[in-house]
Amino acid sequence: MITQEQIPAVLEHPVHDAEGNKIGNAKHIFYDDATGRPEWVTVKTGLFGSHESFAPIRDAAMVGEHLELPYPKDKVKDAPNVDVDNGGHLSVAEEQRLYDYYGIAWDDAWQRANEPGEGGWAHGGPAAGDGMAGAGGGMAAAAGGTGTAAGFKGPDEAAGTEEQRAGTAERERTGMASGDDAMTRSEERMHVGTERYESGRARLRKYVVTEEVEQTVPVSHEEVRLVREPITEANVDDSLRGPEISEAEHEVTLHAERPVVETEAVPVERVRLTTEERTEERTVTGEVRKEEIALEGVDETGEEQRRSM
Repeated sequence: MITQEQIPAVLEHPVHDAEGNKIGNAKHIFYDDATGRPEWVTVKTGLFGSHESFAPIRDAAMVGEHLELPYPKDKVKDAPNVDVDNGGHLSVAEEQRLYDYYGIAWDDAWQRANEPGEGGWAHGGPAAGDGMAGAGGGMAAAAGGTGTAAGFKGPDEAAGTEEQRAGTAERERTGMASGDDAMTRSEERMHVGTERYESGRARLRKYVVTEEVEQTVPVSHEEVRLVREPITEANVDDSLRGPEISEAEHEVTLHAERPVVETEAVPVERVRLTTEERTEERTVTGEVRKEEIALEGVDETGEEQRRSM
């Protein structure tokens, strides 16, 4: 347990969990009204220390320059939100809510506080006027801040506390504020919107394929043809040239055409990707909760009646 002498070493110092994880920095110490001993420590957590969480300090210990709590980091960070600027006190409902959250039995804690001898915390409380909290008043040890826990009470006060707790529980169960004779009925509304997400990708890719192309072209070739001419007065002189009887050869060169194929690359078209947006209707289903208020009682004949509103 942290003693009163250790309070200056706790405030504004780091707070770690049992695994060594830093939770935040200690900001306020709240004392028990009955004993005057430190009961709660507030730890500033969140971004830039914007959140302040309550944690029991009774089982905490100073380890070096930091305070070590026997609770996991997430447990402390998710503690019920309590307003630390409420005049320096925790209400009965607020403190009971914190006890329940940390698994500390309210009645068992009160009995241990009032055990005879040194075991009871309430018997070791400071005298009134010594600068610590008396019943119903007190101050926080944080510099510049005030606040005490609504701590363990005597038997008479405990009875009143039970009534307060019962009334608070009933109001929380029925959803009615103190002094109010009407209930507020609430229900959830479903708001449907849209979000844009990547549904796929398309790309252009150019590749080369080879295909067979047929085309018909005319080709020509020379053929040899034997022509016989009779001797006439017109060619008789040519026919008498040369020896009368002899051997001779005459050669003629023949020509032919053949297809010749060559290719060239020419641009034929431009291709690009564009997108167009289409709108379609989709039906969305969801679950919403709503409160119903029912009238329960008996009618004039003594029979139970129930009517929904």
